[in-house]
Amino acid sequence: MGASLSNLTEAGSDGSGGPGLGDIPESCVACVFTYLTPPEICNLARLNRAFRGAASSDSVWEPKLPSTYPQLLSLLPLETVDHRSPLSKKKEIFAFLSRPIPFDEGTKVLWLDRVTGGVCLSVSAKGMTITGIEDRRYWSWIPTEESRFQVVAYLQQIWWFEVDGLIKFPFPAGVYSLSFRLHLGRFFKRLGRRLCNYGQTHGWDIKPVRFELSTSDGQQVSRECCLDEPEKDDMGNHKRGCWIDYHVGDFVVTSSDTVELRFSMKQIDCTHSKGGLCVDSISIIPSGLRHEKKSL
Repeated sequence: MGASLSNLTEAGSDGSGGPGLGDIPESCVACVFTYLTPPEICNLARLNRAFRGAASSDSVWEPKLPSTYPQLLSLLPLETVDHRSPLSKKKEIFAFLSRPIPFDEGTKVLWLDRVTGGVCLSVSAKGMTITGIEDRRYWSWIPTEESRFQVVAYLQQIWWFEVDGLIKFPFPAGVYSLSFRLHLGRFFKRLGRRLCNYGQTHGWDIKPVRFELSTSDGQQVSRECCLDEPEKDDMGNHKRGCWIDYHVGDFVVTSSDTVELRFSMKQIDCTHSKGGLCVDSISIIPSGLRHEKKSL
C-alpha cells in the first residue's frame, strides 16, 4: 500500500507515467480535506506541493474552527500572541488555539481539541470562591507539577465545606460536560517516589458532597456523591491517592452568545468535620470527548 501511494505521488508530474496525485488540482484536494480531521490533513500535506497548498487553505480550516473563535482570541492577553508572526491564516489560528493558553491572570486555560476542534476550558481552584481559603488553619496552597496550573488547594480540616465558581464564556453551540478534579490525601515525593499521606483524610464517607451547576438560561443539574467510599473503581483501585474527575452534569448551548455558568461543590453538614482533600480545578469539555476518557 505504501509503495503504491509512493508511485502515485511520483507519477504524472514528469510525464514518465500515468496520472498521479500530483496532477490532482489543489482545489479538489481542498474539498476532500474539509471532510478530514486536522491530524489527517497534516499527515497528507507531506505528500506533494498540491497537498501542502490545500492543507494551508482558509477554506479547509475555517470549518474546523469554532464559530466563536474571534471572541476566544479577544479573551487572551496580548503577550500570548507572537506579534512577529501574526495569525493571518486560519490554519495558524487553529494551531495557536489547539495548545493550552492561560488567561484571566492564569486562573483559566482554554484550548481546542486537536481532532474535533471542540472548545475546552479549565478553571483553577484560584479562580473559584472557597470558604475559609484565607485561613491557613483550614486551607493551604500546594505547588505541584500534577496540575496544569502548578498549584492546588489542600484542605486540612473544616466543618463548612463549600467551593463556588462563576464564569462567562463564549462557548459555541453544543453539549458540554463539567467535572471537578479532586484528590483524597496529600501527595508528595520522597526519593523520587510518589507517596500519599492520609492522616488528615476524614469525614468524606459520612455524608455525600453535593455538586451543582446552573446556566443563565435556566438549566440546572445536581448530583450527590461520597468521596471516600470503601469499594473499588472499575480498575480495582480505591478512590484515595489518585486524581478523579467527578462529573457534575451536562448543559446545552444553543447559540454563540456568551454563556453564564455557575457551579459549586459543598458539604455543609456541620455535625462533623472533613479534611485531607486536594482541589485542583474544574474542566468543561464537549460531552462527546468525556465519553472517550474514564470519568466518574
